[in-house]
Amino acid sequence: MPDYKALNSSEYILNAARADFGMAALELFRYQHANNELYRRYCDLLRTDPLEVKDICQVPFLPISFYKSKPVVSLPAMADTAELIFESSGTTGEVPSRHYVHNAHIYEDCLLSGFREFYGSPADYTILALLPSYLERGNASLVYMARTLMGAGAARESGFYINEWDKLAAILQRNEAAGKKTLLLGVTFALLDFAESHPMKLRHTIVMETGGMKGRRVEMTRDEVHAILKLQWQLPVVHSEYGMTELLSQAYSDGGGIFRCSATMQVLVRDINDPLDVRRQGSGAVNVVDLANVHSCAFIATEDMGVINADGTFKVLGRLDHSALRGCSLMAV
Repeated sequence: MPDYKALNSSEYILNAARADFGMAALELFRYQHANNELYRRYCDLLRTDPLEVKDICQVPFLPISFYKSKPVVSLPAMADTAELIFESSGTTGEVPSRHYVHNAHIYEDCLLSGFREFYGSPADYTILALLPSYLERGNASLVYMARTLMGAGAARESGFYINEWDKLAAILQRNEAAGKKTLLLGVTFALLDFAESHPMKLRHTIVMETGGMKGRRVEMTRDEVHAILKLQWQLPVVHSEYGMTELLSQAYSDGGGIFRCSATMQVLVRDINDPLDVRRQGSGAVNVVDLANVHSCAFIATEDMGVINADGTFKVLGRLDHSALRGCSLMAV
């Protein structure tokens, strides 16, 4: 079982993930079972013997709602020494999730490694982030993600935008005329508003939506959102990013809402009526193994519904009904 020194190294985590993801996940499970008191107590309630766990489908996945009630950390002191604390936006009256990130470099290195795997160097792009409401909070993981990508050498005009739509449109048109590669990263409602007010032809720009309606517009399916964006901007495809406050790894889609995971992430599917029935493919609720979550919990039972294909790609279908209630009987741990 790896020790703290090894697991505090992004190089070790990335190398282990690429060499044998399953083995790395089982080693991390045993480390977190031994050191993460909250997770161990959850495993004990499920009567899980770590010595009998031989496959990641046998690993207990912590309900994501636990991040709303207690610090999820591998060692108790990490809640006080975290370099970052990511907090979800939630809705009015809802308790937000908090993710205590002990080592910011692990998150940054895994993020940049995953981005390069799919898109090449961030330095090749002008990165424009349309993230209103998220920018108004100082601890949104999505803002930190965009800032990290921009800080990795992105073009001088890279930056965040809230309501400066004319300026944003001018930069896009200028880059299009010059043939410059551009990444327009945005939450769903903001991209829709901007696209409807500023239609144009984009050929050198990757438009990447990150989800997020948050009651700002009538809920729409991803296909409906993409259809509008493609029409308004004459795009062949719209890209997507799959991530969340409780995760440090990302998955990306280069069209059609079909996601592929970065090296430190893998998705599984669980039966909605039997959360211990976990499989590598099929439909059901989405479980995520995130090896970058080394200092919190790497095994998260999300509240998303999805379909996982035989090649590991997946599609998100929506949210579980009454998902906030699931797992509450175990929240007292």
